[in-house]
Amino acid sequence: MTEIRTTMTPEEKFDAIANLKERLEDNFVALGELLSEIKRMRLYRFRGYDNFKDFVEAEYQLSATLANRLAGTFDLYVEDMDLDEMSIKEIGFERLQLIRPMVHKADWEVREEWIKKAEETPTNELRQEIKEIRKQEKEDNKDAKMIFIEQYFEKMTSWLNCSKTELNFKLALFFQDADLDDMKKIIRERQREFEQSTE
Repeated sequence: MTEIRTTMTPEEKFDAIANLKERLEDNFVALGELLSEIKRMRLYRFRGYDNFKDFVEAEYQLSATLANRLAGTFDLYVEDMDLDEMSIKEIGFERLQLIRPMVHKADWEVREEWIKKAEETPTNELRQEIKEIRKQEKEDNKDAKMIFIEQYFEKMTSWLNCSKTELNFKLALFFQDADLDDMKKIIRERQREFEQSTE
């Protein structure tokens, strides 16, 4: 792969991307390498573009999101983790994308575990496992205020038998003539009590 960088002119790299795009799944590593270098070295300027996004979208009808994912896949798995191209291809672009958030900032041991898991686990199972992990992380990261808000919405939507949107409308009706100064005072007192109780 390093030969691509040292022997090709910018124009040859541009042509290579157009050809490789047609066989994306078979060539996502090579395509990612080219895109990574063009982005890093700002080679898109040779074609008169000010940024990478405009370059890939205009020249190759390739979304900037996909182009960045391809380049990012190469940067993470080849440049950073030093995985060989054969292993990366066997895992496949989709599964590499699935595990990328789990691998990106993890330590080496965790990274290796995820690579092994991606090699051995079917895509659907891998997607489901990651979905469950992220859901659990989200639950774990909820603070007391978010829990209170969710409980409040659940209680009020059940009591008034309405959706959250409808609840907002009903609350607006209820509070439209309220004394705002009194409301502010009550909220301040109750917020202080709540924060003290959760410390």
